[in-house]
Amino acid sequence: MLHYNPRLKSLARALRTRSTLSEVLLWRQLKGRQRRGIDFHRQKPVSEFIIDFFAAAPMLAVEIDGDTHRFKDKEDLDRQRKLEALGIHFLRFDDWLVKTNIDGVARTIDAWLEDWEGRWRE
Repeated sequence: MLHYNPRLKSLARALRTRSTLSEVLLWRQLKGRQRRGIDFHRQKPVSEFIIDFFAAAPMLAVEIDGDTHRFKDKEDLDRQRKLEALGIHFLRFDDWLVKTNIDGVARTIDAWLEDWEGRWRE
Protein backbone atom coordinates (compact mmCIF):
# COMPACT_ATOMS: atom_id res chain seq x y z
CA MET A 1 0.00 0.00 0.00
CA LEU A 2 1.36 3.38 -0.98
CA HIS A 3 0.86 6.21 1.47
CA TYR A 4 0.38 9.87 0.66
CA ASN A 5 0.29 13.19 2.39
CA PRO A 6 -3.44 13.79 3.14
CA ARG A 7 -2.98 17.51 2.45
CA LEU A 8 -2.51 16.62 -1.23
CA LYS A 9 -6.02 15.20 -1.59
CA SER A 10 -7.74 18.57 -2.08
CA LEU A 11 -4.99 19.77 -4.42
CA ALA A 12 -5.35 16.61 -6.51
CA ARG A 13 -9.11 17.16 -6.70
CA ALA A 14 -8.53 20.76 -7.85
CA LEU A 15 -6.06 19.61 -10.50
CA ARG A 16 -8.64 17.15 -11.85
CA THR A 17 -11.07 20.01 -12.39
CA ARG A 18 -8.43 22.08 -14.23
CA SER A 19 -7.07 19.43 -16.58
CA THR A 20 -5.02 20.46 -19.58
CA LEU A 21 -6.05 19.43 -23.09
CA SER A 22 -3.38 16.73 -23.20
CA GLU A 23 -4.54 15.36 -19.81
CA VAL A 24 -8.13 15.22 -21.07
CA LEU A 25 -7.04 13.44 -24.26
CA LEU A 26 -4.96 10.88 -22.39
CA TRP A 27 -7.60 10.33 -19.72
CA ARG A 28 -10.07 9.41 -22.48
CA GLN A 29 -7.64 6.61 -23.42
CA LEU A 30 -6.98 5.40 -19.86
CA LYS A 31 -10.28 5.59 -17.99
CA GLY A 32 -12.64 2.66 -17.67
CA ARG A 33 -9.89 0.01 -17.83
CA GLN A 34 -9.47 0.53 -21.60
CA ARG A 35 -5.77 -0.30 -21.54
CA ARG A 36 -5.56 -4.06 -21.08
CA GLY A 37 -8.07 -3.96 -18.23
CA ILE A 38 -5.79 -1.89 -15.99
CA ASP A 39 -7.41 0.60 -13.59
CA PHE A 40 -5.84 4.05 -13.91
CA HIS A 41 -6.43 7.05 -11.65
CA ARG A 42 -5.70 10.65 -12.54
CA GLN A 43 -3.97 13.22 -10.36
CA LYS A 44 -3.18 10.52 -7.80
CA PRO A 45 -1.41 11.52 -4.56
CA VAL A 46 1.50 9.20 -3.79
CA SER A 47 3.97 9.98 -1.01
CA GLU A 48 4.59 13.75 -1.18
CA PHE A 49 3.71 14.06 -4.87
CA ILE A 50 0.79 14.01 -7.27
CA ILE A 51 1.14 11.73 -10.31
CA ASP A 52 -0.71 12.66 -13.52
CA PHE A 53 -1.96 9.10 -14.11
CA PHE A 54 -1.29 6.08 -11.92
CA ALA A 55 -2.11 2.38 -12.09
CA ALA A 56 -1.48 0.52 -8.85
CA ALA A 57 -1.43 -3.04 -10.22
CA PRO A 58 1.64 -2.53 -12.43
CA MET A 59 2.89 0.40 -10.26
CA LEU A 60 2.95 2.60 -13.37
CA ALA A 61 3.03 6.39 -13.43
CA VAL A 62 2.23 8.10 -16.71
CA GLU A 63 3.36 11.72 -16.77
CA ILE A 64 2.77 14.45 -19.33
CA ASP A 65 5.56 16.99 -19.57
CA GLY A 66 4.08 20.32 -20.61
CA ASP A 67 4.75 23.98 -19.90
CA THR A 68 4.79 23.46 -16.13
CA HIS A 69 7.79 21.13 -16.55
CA ARG A 70 9.94 23.50 -18.58
CA PHE A 71 13.21 24.29 -16.80
CA LYS A 72 12.36 21.78 -14.05
CA ASP A 73 14.35 18.83 -15.36
CA LYS A 74 16.32 18.38 -12.13
CA GLU A 75 13.20 18.65 -9.95
CA ASP A 76 11.32 16.18 -12.16
CA LEU A 77 14.24 13.74 -12.08
CA ASP A 78 14.56 13.98 -8.28
CA ARG A 79 10.81 13.44 -7.88
CA GLN A 80 10.89 10.50 -10.28
CA ARG A 81 13.82 8.86 -8.46
CA LYS A 82 12.02 9.15 -5.11
CA LEU A 83 8.91 7.52 -6.56
CA GLU A 84 10.96 4.84 -8.34
CA ALA A 85 12.49 3.99 -4.96
CA LEU A 86 8.92 3.03 -3.96
CA GLY A 87 8.77 0.61 -6.90
CA ILE A 88 6.92 2.87 -9.32
CA HIS A 89 7.76 2.70 -13.04
CA PHE A 90 7.50 5.77 -15.26
CA LEU A 91 6.37 6.57 -18.77
CA ARG A 92 6.78 10.23 -19.74
CA PHE A 93 5.24 11.89 -22.76
CA ASP A 94 5.65 15.39 -24.11
CA ASP A 95 2.47 17.47 -24.10
CA TRP A 96 2.80 18.09 -27.85
CA LEU A 97 3.11 14.35 -28.57
CA VAL A 98 -0.08 13.59 -26.63
CA LYS A 99 -1.93 16.30 -28.58
CA THR A 100 -0.64 15.23 -31.99
CA ASN A 101 -0.31 11.43 -31.67
CA ILE A 102 -2.61 10.15 -28.93
CA ASP A 103 -2.94 6.79 -30.70
CA GLY A 104 0.84 6.33 -30.65
CA VAL A 105 0.95 7.25 -26.96
CA ALA A 106 -1.82 4.72 -26.24
CA ARG A 107 0.09 2.03 -28.19
CA THR A 108 3.24 2.77 -26.18
CA ILE A 109 1.32 2.37 -22.92
CA ASP A 110 -0.26 -0.86 -24.20
CA ALA A 111 3.17 -2.22 -25.16
CA TRP A 112 4.55 -1.40 -21.71
CA LEU A 113 1.57 -3.09 -20.04
CA GLU A 114 1.90 -6.14 -22.28
CA ASP A 115 5.57 -6.44 -21.34
CA TRP A 116 4.70 -6.05 -17.65
CA GLU A 117 2.02 -8.72 -17.90
CA GLY A 118 4.53 -11.08 -19.49
CA ARG A 119 7.08 -10.50 -16.70
CA TRP A 120 4.40 -10.69 -13.97
CA ARG A 121 3.18 -14.09 -15.14
CA GLU A 122 6.66 -15.59 -15.17
